[in-house]
Amino acid sequence: MNLVTLGRTLGFSFAAGVNLYATIAILGLAARYGWVELPPQFDVFDHGVVIGVAIAMYLIEFVADKIPYVDSLWDLIHTAIRPVGGAFIAVATLGDASPTVEGLVALLGGTVAAGSHLTKTGTRAVVNTSPEPFSNWFLSLGEDLFVVGLGYLALRYPIGALVVTAILIGLIAAFASAIIRTTRHWFSKSGRTTPRSQAPHPDR
Repeated sequence: MNLVTLGRTLGFSFAAGVNLYATIAILGLAARYGWVELPPQFDVFDHGVVIGVAIAMYLIEFVADKIPYVDSLWDLIHTAIRPVGGAFIAVATLGDASPTVEGLVALLGGTVAAGSHLTKTGTRAVVNTSPEPFSNWFLSLGEDLFVVGLGYLALRYPIGALVVTAILIGLIAAFASAIIRTTRHWFSKSGRTTPRSQAPHPDR
């Protein structure tokens, strides 16, 4: 695997962890309309059904991501979907390789997508504690722009995408414990929140 392939593999896998459907749509449209000269393995995304479903699901996610708590539920549903999608994209963009290399690349792509997904999920959990919805909207739009930007970078400048993704992975690793704590706190059942005012008062 050369640096160009690695840059595209990691870049698209990371983007898939944030928004899988936008990433697939970008890959499909780039392959369909020849935005850049891509290797033959990218033709797997050049199918009308694949592009259409990806765009339709992206539009659904675009709306769901703007609604507080609905976005977190959507992220919870995609906890398995995005890493699997990242692994698939990583293998698809690899091209011809031995089964061992494909397995390792699938593991790499899935891990990278899982890391960016958990980071997004933890960040959304914090933002949803805000009483106003605007911060949620701005964050969602920022994520969309980030996926488009990283996808463009991976297509046009794969080495640049490799550098950016490596930096982001390093930041996620540095703050992994905080991200995991935030995510666990959000998804844990808070059954111990009984107000004192509801406690029975002794008879006098």
